[in-house]
Amino acid sequence: MSEEEKITTESENLEDVETATPEAQEIADIPADEMPQEEPQKEGKKKKERKKPTKEQKKKRAIKALIIVGSILLAFAIFISGCAIANATGTKALITQAKSIEKVAYTDPDHPQIAPVKEDGYWTFTQPTDREFKVLQLTDVHIGGGCFSSQKDAWAMNAVATMIRAEQPDLVIVTGDIAYPVPFQAGTFNNLHATQIFSNMMESLGVYWTFAFGNHDTEIYGTHDKQAIVSYYESMNFKYCLFERNPAIDDTKTEGGFDVNGCGNSVIRIKNSDGIITQALVVLDSHSYFDGDYLGIQWKYDNLHQGQVDWYVQEMDKIKAYNASKGGADQYVKNIAFFHIPLVEYRDAWKQVIDKYGDVKNKSDMDPHISDEVTYFYGVMGESDKSRHGVRSYGVFCGYQEDNFFEEGLTHGLHAVFCGHDHYNNFSVEYKGVRLTYGMSIDYLAYPGIFKVHAQRGCTVITIDDDGTFGVTAKNYYEAYGVKYEKE
Repeated sequence: MSEEEKITTESENLEDVETATPEAQEIADIPADEMPQEEPQKEGKKKKERKKPTKEQKKKRAIKALIIVGSILLAFAIFISGCAIANATGTKALITQAKSIEKVAYTDPDHPQIAPVKEDGYWTFTQPTDREFKVLQLTDVHIGGGCFSSQKDAWAMNAVATMIRAEQPDLVIVTGDIAYPVPFQAGTFNNLHATQIFSNMMESLGVYWTFAFGNHDTEIYGTHDKQAIVSYYESMNFKYCLFERNPAIDDTKTEGGFDVNGCGNSVIRIKNSDGIITQALVVLDSHSYFDGDYLGIQWKYDNLHQGQVDWYVQEMDKIKAYNASKGGADQYVKNIAFFHIPLVEYRDAWKQVIDKYGDVKNKSDMDPHISDEVTYFYGVMGESDKSRHGVRSYGVFCGYQEDNFFEEGLTHGLHAVFCGHDHYNNFSVEYKGVRLTYGMSIDYLAYPGIFKVHAQRGCTVITIDDDGTFGVTAKNYYEAYGVKYEKE
């Protein structure tokens, strides 16, 4: 602003002050916070008053609201009814498919099918001299049994049947998660549907089999609890299913014996031609979730319970005494354990692999001798290496707590453990003299997009010699059996 403009402005301001009336000057001298406030006009004068609806208008509005709510409820009911009808129809079709599956033909004259017999309360196989006993491990089949999963369920069934027919095993052991009743993926809460589909397929194949419960087989929101699923198997009286409710373990179990010590804990014995037990196959229920994590959202997976560990020790003591009475060596029989959720020792062992080699991808560059405790055989860790509850997972989502099954196994003849649960893990290592192996998974449904991934899908073949020693081979469904990838 120029000097002339400044002078002119100041003069005008002075004139304004000089020409102000005394009353105006007095008002100007009053502090702002003491100035009298103008009373605002009532809102009613500015806005029109809203007319109250008549009784007839209220009635029309209520009817309209009821129609809208009723329409939504009707649409939901129709959707649920449609799903129920589709689920029933789809399940019936898959059960029909399961019952029509061709029986396994044991074509090798040197490897005919062996039928087990019940001896002393145990299913027992007698293994001919110089003949391998073949166990096929399957895991995480994840049949949805609902209207959303029919195609993937059919793929899973075909994979299982194809591998069993090709391998012609003496025994199939499924390490959990036959069923996957998650409604937004399967289209149903009904876990019995998947159980019916799978069990009828196995019966049609005519191969002896058993299973361990997984965390998804009897979810808290599923229509059938563990008691009901077990009752189904008992009522069906399948010829080839060797699953049993469970032996009496201790007096702390709750009604039904499932909450504390699980269900389906069993020992299947393999004898040689001299009547000596050379191998014990131990199947255990690793339960589901722990510490109030009923839906598994917090990743708090359960462990084997102390009653089961005590039972295992008792059973191995019994077999040791049995063999000694038959003139066998006074020592613990070699035994292999099968269950769903991996032991903490899987994580401890794989930690040493990662600490030495990092992310194992190029196995040809690895020395199998990882440390004095760990020997690497095959496979990768494909799960996410996240920390859970302040502990790094190393890609192994094992039980939330510690248990002493592994420690007791070290002194009671345990020489291998096979589990599932982590679908992208398929590694096999030896830890402190015990072989720890993840089975190849079947899953087409549970992990998002896993049906498009093929490297982890397959089975694990365990061959047991008549002296109790064993070998392990992981087989990919596509590469080992010449199967084409499913069409997306």
